[in-house]
Amino acid sequence: MNENNQRKNGAILSYIVIIVNTLIQLLYTPYLIRMLGQSEYGLYSLASSIIGYLTILDLGFGNAIIVYTSKYIAQNKLKELKKLHGMFRVIFTIIGIIAAILGLILFFNIDVIFKNSMTLIELKKIKFIMLILTFNLAITFPFSIYSSIIIAYEKFIFQKIVAIIGALLKPLLMIPLLFLGYKSITMSLVITFINIITIASNYIYCRKKLDIKIKFNGMDKILIKTVLGYSIWVFLTTIVDKVNWSVDQIILGIVSGTTAVSIYSLATTFNTLFIDLSTAISGVFLPKMSKLVSSNVSDENLTNEFIKIGRIQFYIMFLFIIGFILFGKDFIIIWAGKEYTISYYVALCLVIPAFFSLIQNVGLSIMQAMNKYKFKSIMTTIMAIFNVIISIFLAKKYGAIGAAFGTTIVLILCNTIIINIYYYKIIKLDVIRFWKNIGKMASIYIIPIFIIITLMYFLKLKGLLKIIIFGPILVIVYIIFSYLFNMNNYEKKLLKSLFKRIKILGR
Repeated sequence: MNENNQRKNGAILSYIVIIVNTLIQLLYTPYLIRMLGQSEYGLYSLASSIIGYLTILDLGFGNAIIVYTSKYIAQNKLKELKKLHGMFRVIFTIIGIIAAILGLILFFNIDVIFKNSMTLIELKKIKFIMLILTFNLAITFPFSIYSSIIIAYEKFIFQKIVAIIGALLKPLLMIPLLFLGYKSITMSLVITFINIITIASNYIYCRKKLDIKIKFNGMDKILIKTVLGYSIWVFLTTIVDKVNWSVDQIILGIVSGTTAVSIYSLATTFNTLFIDLSTAISGVFLPKMSKLVSSNVSDENLTNEFIKIGRIQFYIMFLFIIGFILFGKDFIIIWAGKEYTISYYVALCLVIPAFFSLIQNVGLSIMQAMNKYKFKSIMTTIMAIFNVIISIFLAKKYGAIGAAFGTTIVLILCNTIIINIYYYKIIKLDVIRFWKNIGKMASIYIIPIFIIITLMYFLKLKGLLKIIIFGPILVIVYIIFSYLFNMNNYEKKLLKSLFKRIKILGR
């Protein structure tokens, strides 16, 4: 299958992964919490969160492997490619050992850290869970190179199918075990088992299908220096993003209390889904952008790709935004209760400004391919500092809404205005042409959305009935108007191809 089909099917399967994970979150998580109980679920969540921070030891190397593998493939530098893979297999093995050591240090200090907040039984359980998850992480690092290679070779269909199987296996294995009375320790064993299957699948695919045989051929100091110059900025952005998206909850916990934290946390569920919808498309284009940049294509060609992918993202993201504005409040009340109504407004503060940057996500892939990610990393760090300052002030006065609005200001300033200036001046992307496209597309939906809002107002439907009746109407009208008035020939072919695939799957 050619690379274009791999990208198309990979993007479709990415959305299937999102749908599967969303359904699992909505249906399986409440059952899991009820069967485990608050204490057991809290123990597993806490242990996962602590060990999860060790994943930053990746140092951005996983992303670097994708970029440099793609470049070497485009330039037919097979010797350098083998050296790159062999070198990073050793580096990731060392990182795995470091992760194991750090995990064991945490393991032996659990009693000291949580002695005042946990019983002896809880301490024993969390130590065992952390030991299992540390082992899980330690074996993941040395073999993570195979996952990056699969992405670099643009074998997205295999990658996404493995992700879907892994997502489904978790509830399928855990539900009967929970029913039999097994708790959080068994859950951590199941997660590790699924991870081992994923690792083995990636390894076998690389060996048998891609004929990748990794051998260490010595360390190339120049190559290490070059890759470090790239990966360090990706690494910094990863750390800052972790801080940036969790800082509001920490601030709220300090200045407003746990109620505000729970309201904000629920809102971030929708924000995470929104981000996943965007990266489902942009995530499959990093290898292609790396190859295009390596081939020294013109700025106009890069802009054309930028606009082409941005338009596709717009169709999906704009429908999500409109759907959430119209039905999000009713859905949250049905799903979580009236006490979480404020979460709707918090979520709007997060997803609306994020929309403008997320439809341009492929621009970040172009920056990475050009090895100009330093600017993004520095800007993200400044954004995080500014976010902390402004959110503390607003959270004290307005609680969860205040903290979210602080993030809104930062997202618009940094991720929309400043980054677009950088795209235009440095990367040489024609963002003016991009936004003219987006503005024209958005204007097409004004009349049908106004009519739907008017009908909802006069019919005065609420709750589930409102969502069931007007939700499908919105989707159908949106698709019709998109096809008739917005889509170009390429986009129409994509839509027809999507419906054909859905029809085949439905047989």
